[in-house]
Amino acid sequence: MASGANSLMWFRKGLRLHDNPALEYAAKGSKFLYPVFVIDPHYMEPDPTAFSLGSSKAGLNRIQFLLESLVDLDLSLKKVGSRLLVLKGDPGEVLIRCLKEWSIGKLCFEYDTEPYYQALDEKVKGYVSGTGVEIFSPVSHTLYNPADIIRKNGGSPPLSYQSFLKLAGQPSWATTPLLTTISSLPPIGNTGSFAVSEVPTVRELGYEDLAEDERTPFKGGESEALKRLRESIANKEWVANFEKPKGDPSAFLKPATTVLSPYLKFGCLSSRYFYQCIQDILKWSKKHTSPPVSLLGQLLWRDFFYTAAFGTPNFDQMKGNRICKQIPWKNDDELLAAWRDSRTGFPWIDATMVQLRKWGWIHHLARHSVACFLTRGDLFVHWERGRHVFERLLIDSDWAINNGNWLWLSCSSFFYQYNRIYSPISFGKNMPKEYIYEPWTAPISVQRKAKCIIGVDYPKPVVSHDSASKECKMRLGEAYALNKKLNGLVSEDLNELRRKTDNESTTLDSVSRKKKQKLID
Repeated sequence: MASGANSLMWFRKGLRLHDNPALEYAAKGSKFLYPVFVIDPHYMEPDPTAFSLGSSKAGLNRIQFLLESLVDLDLSLKKVGSRLLVLKGDPGEVLIRCLKEWSIGKLCFEYDTEPYYQALDEKVKGYVSGTGVEIFSPVSHTLYNPADIIRKNGGSPPLSYQSFLKLAGQPSWATTPLLTTISSLPPIGNTGSFAVSEVPTVRELGYEDLAEDERTPFKGGESEALKRLRESIANKEWVANFEKPKGDPSAFLKPATTVLSPYLKFGCLSSRYFYQCIQDILKWSKKHTSPPVSLLGQLLWRDFFYTAAFGTPNFDQMKGNRICKQIPWKNDDELLAAWRDSRTGFPWIDATMVQLRKWGWIHHLARHSVACFLTRGDLFVHWERGRHVFERLLIDSDWAINNGNWLWLSCSSFFYQYNRIYSPISFGKNMPKEYIYEPWTAPISVQRKAKCIIGVDYPKPVVSHDSASKECKMRLGEAYALNKKLNGLVSEDLNELRRKTDNESTTLDSVSRKKKQKLID
């Protein structure tokens, strides 16, 4: 690119100034720099048919978090002589128009492995090809380039965490200082006929403001991310001794984790910078936990799922997904709605789902509980249905990680010990109190005194956990046997298995209803 030409920095994720190699490169030798974010109707336009406020893809909490992140980015850009140019429309078409009208010689954006962005990038690259515009799209959203790991593994992604770690090794940049501050950026040139706007509010996007008690307490943006990071790593001993399976999932006022996941999801926090901060503390510590349970191990899990997702066609569904067990899940709308709307009759499950709806975030162990309950533990509802609910409601919903976790927790891939089930009763008993997790076992006199009659003020359990979990194990056992017999090539056989298990479950349901009635009576 000729010195002094114009550059365009296309923000999608990577909503930060620190450790942003695409932005650094865009600024080098440029006369004018155009920092652009496109409001994409695919993610932002209100969907009146959705089960909660938001677009077809995202709940309003996540949209609000994104808008806050954009406001923060705009303020940071203004401090270094620039600003965020907010445009609206189909991102591919808007970008192509920008390249033409602003005489762009250099287009820079962070590489994204998500299928939606892969297709979008191909569209833009197709236009750029032959125009002389230079494209710079570095990998900086993850610690590693997933394509490199897949190449090292002979063309397919590693499907176990340990094999991923062996292939990955230490990141190539790990000992190199990252650029964490930018002192100035080239000015913005003439924007021509474009309708450039400030970051819109949720109202300007067509939404009503969320009520205070329905709004997530976590605010978006790079400034908030770095503040939260500083607070998290200030206690070096806590960082060194972090152990994922431990921690209280019911801790409410002060969550028992960093809550940095939404900031990593939107790239308000660089995972590479986070990695280096942790490494600096571990060098100081004589004794510390190790992957997979350590804090560093959590970042590596993130890359493991990114790599698996990038190298697996149809990763987000059961059909056509070569690493996914074919299982005759139910598509029961009533059970799904009871789970989603906190009406299962199991207080631990319902309270967790209330927190998800209101905060857009729940502790990872609580996620394990509700996902297991919906799928292989009790209700046997298709994991894709639960994934869709999480995809909408979580502020940290990340395509690769969300799908990876649902595949794992439903025992569809990665983890296959389907006999190990999270109890929706005992799992939440961190500080046991009589009846709180099993209110249907309370004598009617106790229910009346508490003004909580089961079946009137609070739902009866949708299933008997003991019999439902046995039925789930039976169904999974048969499905696993069929997958093994047919080497994963399951089609019509799955429908036959579904019919067979449905018939058997009718009998079990009858027994379950009698048992449940006995409990309630």
